[in-house]
Amino acid sequence: MIFFSRKRKRLAQLKDSFGQLKGDNFNFKLIENYHAKKDNSGSFQLISDQIWKDLDMDLFFTYIDRTSSKVGQQYLYHRLRSIEWNSDQFSEQEKVISDLENCPEEISKIQYLLGKLNSRKAYYLPYLFQGKHLKLPRWFFMIPLLSITALISIFLSFFNPNFILITLTLVPIHTAIHYYNKLNVNLYIDSIPLLLTLSGVAKKLMKFEQLSPLFKNRKQSLKIIDQVKRRIAVFKLEQKIESDVEVAYWFLLELIKITFLLEPLLLFSVIGKLKTKRKEIEDVFNFIGQVDMIISIIALRKSSKAYCLPNINLNNKSIEGVDMSHPLINNCVTNSFKSSSKSFLLTGSNMSGKTTFIRAIGLNCISGLVLNTCFANSFSYPLFKIQSVIRISDDITSASSYFFNEVGAIKVILNESDAEHSNLILLDELFKGTNTIERIASAKAILSYLHQRKCYVFVSTHDIELTTLLKNEFDLFHFGESIDKQEIIFDYKLKEGIPSKSNAIEILKLNNYPLCVILESKQIASNMTN
Repeated sequence: MIFFSRKRKRLAQLKDSFGQLKGDNFNFKLIENYHAKKDNSGSFQLISDQIWKDLDMDLFFTYIDRTSSKVGQQYLYHRLRSIEWNSDQFSEQEKVISDLENCPEEISKIQYLLGKLNSRKAYYLPYLFQGKHLKLPRWFFMIPLLSITALISIFLSFFNPNFILITLTLVPIHTAIHYYNKLNVNLYIDSIPLLLTLSGVAKKLMKFEQLSPLFKNRKQSLKIIDQVKRRIAVFKLEQKIESDVEVAYWFLLELIKITFLLEPLLLFSVIGKLKTKRKEIEDVFNFIGQVDMIISIIALRKSSKAYCLPNINLNNKSIEGVDMSHPLINNCVTNSFKSSSKSFLLTGSNMSGKTTFIRAIGLNCISGLVLNTCFANSFSYPLFKIQSVIRISDDITSASSYFFNEVGAIKVILNESDAEHSNLILLDELFKGTNTIERIASAKAILSYLHQRKCYVFVSTHDIELTTLLKNEFDLFHFGESIDKQEIIFDYKLKEGIPSKSNAIEILKLNNYPLCVILESKQIASNMTN
């Protein structure tokens, strides 16, 4: 009765809190554990560290992550870093989302089950199918012989008590082997028992009709995992005993395991099975991860003021967004746009919204591909890979300057632009680490080069000269600000064309710069523009 009361209370809590942000600390070293060791060579695109940093993807992950298990959290992270695109999978995922969205009771039950895999120990589950397992020691052949000898001697002692002396002689040897092997057991003591939990949760999830498209080919994997359940049960028991500090039971269990050398026998038997069942274990891991990710998407949508299902199509010739927002900005000012020429040049002052707009484009495109969700009233774009150079820093450890790091990052994009697939290129302030003339010349040449290829380019700049040089290739837009009653006002609205005037010197005036500096600045600016 107490158990059912706790369960009902937990289900009610899950239902009431659904859609809310997590209050957890995010340990990305453990979260990325699964992705870091996975072979991602077959993915549509791997999101590089440069793109991840440029788009503030750590922050984005903490915002969208509404998962209930560590398995789901690792799977969600992996899907964001290793983008897979399949229109059938996209439709299948959306069908499950649609079937579950109006079933809050079912969602709470699913979250309750997923919560069984929310302990920190669950972060180490990927080790069972990704890690290098222990090799069988050369002396292992002695273990079954010693175990059988102990068993026979105990049996014969019922007929002749002298045989118990053999058992007593073996005890010190068995004890040494048993505790030497404890080092091996400790490597698996957390992950192996959780395989039982993984299997149990998967079986219960398969009872939900709404999830049927996700497990249609995975039942066989569960059957194969069941083959090692009995062997794993011993480790599950020890884990429970140690956690509950049941000394008497622990002592009895240890005595039995020492006498018959059960731990090394069972451990290496399980390891032998695990080596041959990696694919099946990962298959079940991914099933649970995908279920958790889908519940997380539903929760994300519930908490979003506006979202839409993206229109991703190879036949799309432009990127178009209606009332698009940046998901990480509270009360974000929305913007609508359409890139008719494939290329988009943004001008405007600092803090006016240029870089935020460019990042919003990238985040919405990734979110659409992975989460079936864009933060807009409508959002359509062709299928492309995403490239970016927005945030570059000096590398003091290698004495590498900002400019050289940027040159290397841009070269990667130029190489990628020659590929057969389309690319979305997001750039902010090209070559700001060098002098004005060479910066403008290099930026113009590179942007024209990208425009002539299968690239959709969004670039921001302070160099107004580029608007003249690129006016026949790029759509020109800008963000601006106004000054009212000694106050700078940013409206964060995208506007066509180029700014009619600059307020930079007026901003200096508002910040009480010396009058002589203001006057000289205006005079020099006037001379340069005439």
